[in-house]
Amino acid sequence: MTQPPAQRYARSQQMLARALKVIPLGSQTFSKAHTQYPAGHAPLFLTRGRGGRVWDVDGNEYVDLVCGLLPVVLGYGDPDVDAAVRAQLEAGVSFSLATELEVELAERLVEIIPCAEMVRFGKNGTDATSAIVRIARAHTGRDRVIACGYHGWQDWYIGATVRNKGVPRAVGELTHKLPYNDLAAVEAVLTAHPGEVALVILEPMGVEEPAPDYLPALRDLAHRHGALFAFDEVITGFRFALGGAQEYFGVTPDLASFGKAMGNGLPISAVVGRADLMAEMEEIFFSATFGGEALSLAASIAVIDKMRRQPVIETLWATGRRIRDGVAAAAARHGLADAITVKGKDPWTVLAVTDSHQTPAAAIKTFVMRELLAEGVLSPNCHNVCYAHSRADVDQVLAAYDRVLARTAGELAAGTLEANLGCPPVMPVFRVRESS
Repeated sequence: MTQPPAQRYARSQQMLARALKVIPLGSQTFSKAHTQYPAGHAPLFLTRGRGGRVWDVDGNEYVDLVCGLLPVVLGYGDPDVDAAVRAQLEAGVSFSLATELEVELAERLVEIIPCAEMVRFGKNGTDATSAIVRIARAHTGRDRVIACGYHGWQDWYIGATVRNKGVPRAVGELTHKLPYNDLAAVEAVLTAHPGEVALVILEPMGVEEPAPDYLPALRDLAHRHGALFAFDEVITGFRFALGGAQEYFGVTPDLASFGKAMGNGLPISAVVGRADLMAEMEEIFFSATFGGEALSLAASIAVIDKMRRQPVIETLWATGRRIRDGVAAAAARHGLADAITVKGKDPWTVLAVTDSHQTPAAAIKTFVMRELLAEGVLSPNCHNVCYAHSRADVDQVLAAYDRVLARTAGELAAGTLEANLGCPPVMPVFRVRESS
């Protein structure tokens, strides 16, 4: 029998109280913080992971559908990546000059990514997307940027969102954050600011499918106005296809950022693109002590080599499709097909929820999250699959969804879901993608 939340998550709550005394928010990442989980009804600290599963500080076991916010693409404790990291650890971690690993990984990326002619490394996605903005401004002599999607925490992007506290207004006003699939909105900004837009950067796909010809038409529109065109592939890279969404959709940008899955959890990102544009990096300042940190480079080489040897990408698609189809079937079975759907491409999908039975979507999402956690599934309304997720893992997820959606339907029909939630509805940090 499932333990009461006060017992099931007792150590998580104790650890949160301890963390809040020394760490603002109690976490290093907004999306991993206690504010993004049902208060008092969720694990907040993990101790270990293996394959597609994790364990919290209370000893509870979960099928992990977060996977570190998507970096863990092969699974926790992947033997090939771990072996590469251990071998490199014996040789050294950070050196006084560049290493051969930097060249070896850059060569692999040039081989597999359509737009990549040259490469520079960072530690997270924000490093890479911010470098692209600086390259574009340097190359074009222009200041304005058009952005679509989520691109990290640096001033140039976050200043254009509601989370802009601490960013000079003048900086935020240089970025135009526009909706996906809306060519007219992009053209309006380009026309309103002739000769001022340096870059159009977007996630090639979030949870919404690109309209027919949207991506190539957007590229052509940017080029027609003298702007560069970039893909933020921090999520889609090493997930939609080995060469990213640009390979999957057959649209080659001028520049692209990669990260997350390229290190299976180790901190690494990359800026890739045309050689003439990447040459700007010899003049602009993009330089970091740990840009050539060797453990992450070794891990990324191991990830790419494994993806070339084994059907990793195909498995991500197949696993994600099973979850998508199973959740959709359960929603239909319990009369929730109009309120709960699954959006996105199979390797990375999200649960889209709308208001139902006079109950707000946020309350429904929080209820589903809370109940899945109690069933041993870590999923804040997302399905971030990894290569290590087994058939048994997926079976557990789908069985949990069936029970949880049955309870959800019952609470909605009775009009008691909000009253029985037991915590405030979880609210997003800010809305970054349409239909999410």
